[in-house]
Amino acid sequence: MTEGTLTISSKNYSSWSLRGWLLCRMAGLAFEEKRVDLEDLEARQELLLLSPSVLVPRLTHGDVTVWDTLAIAEYLAEIAPDAGLLPADRVARAHCRAVSGEMHSGFHNLRSALPMNLKARHKAFKIFSGARPDVERIKTIWSECLATYGGPYLFGALSVADAMYAPVCSRFRTYAVDLDPALSAYCETIFEWSLMREWTEGALAEPDEIVELEVEF
Repeated sequence: MTEGTLTISSKNYSSWSLRGWLLCRMAGLAFEEKRVDLEDLEARQELLLLSPSVLVPRLTHGDVTVWDTLAIAEYLAEIAPDAGLLPADRVARAHCRAVSGEMHSGFHNLRSALPMNLKARHKAFKIFSGARPDVERIKTIWSECLATYGGPYLFGALSVADAMYAPVCSRFRTYAVDLDPALSAYCETIFEWSLMREWTEGALAEPDEIVELEVEF
């Protein structure tokens, strides 16, 4: 398979970069990581949710350039059908696309209130009321998927959905979100995933800090 280039930003802060990276690795794509400068204004705006368009992660693969995480997922599913990014069963595949799309386009209050920060850990954290429905909706999605497909991942085996929700697991851990045993077990499964461990090691090694993202909303 042709080697690609994946442009990402901070491994510690950028949930979208994590999603794109996981998807590329899950697809077995050989790619080079290209980091954008965190001092770049547009990169900082994107991490602070101020950018009108999200251009990172961006995958360049041959003559193809894809800069939207869900589009990257669909592209990779096309070029690497044996990687199993989407469930084989038609009904499960539709369900996977639906919950992945919901993560992609929704949960704006959660993103603002609980920004990804793999280096941080709060013993307790008060979640503002606007973000609580997002948290509860995600719990419902996870519970339904785990009950329907039997775990340990959302659709039994690893899929696009797990890449889309992996940053949420990290947010829930960072901000001490209370989870029932089944959902805690799912998050632990994600944390023990070799790709997630590799990304986290890179995040912890980053010297960069963005002061604005340390604010408690």
